[in-house]
Amino acid sequence: MTERPKTLRPMGIELPTGSDPVSIRKRIEAMEHLLERSFTIPGTKYPVGFDSIIGLIPVVGDAIAAALAGYIVWEAKNLGLPRWKLWRMIGHVAFDSAVGAVPIAGDAFDLFYKSNSRNLRIVKKHLDKHHPHTMVIDQ
Repeated sequence: MTERPKTLRPMGIELPTGSDPVSIRKRIEAMEHLLERSFTIPGTKYPVGFDSIIGLIPVVGDAIAAALAGYIVWEAKNLGLPRWKLWRMIGHVAFDSAVGAVPIAGDAFDLFYKSNSRNLRIVKKHLDKHHPHTMVIDQ
């Protein structure tokens, strides 16, 4: 009898707690979805997430958003991504945080520059090449 992997269920979303590539991929995808595409702007179909909302809080909001984005980079490090990819991911987070810190213009910028989605693409590309069994067909 095989043992079922342990999972967490915050807000009804099943998140695996393992350190295998499949579990890490699911956690990164869930964090990216939370930060970039949690809901849509009323009256439009444009997705936004907590990264844009948290960024509205002066100073502290951008620091919190950067820390949450750092979690994705940390998980990517656990996957064994090469250093140059990790630095590229850190660059996306740093650029988003620096420009996002500018009052008003930075908040508008946060709606369009989705560093976490860019970082997810880097991770997916790496996983699809080095761990093809983690591939999920997006619909």
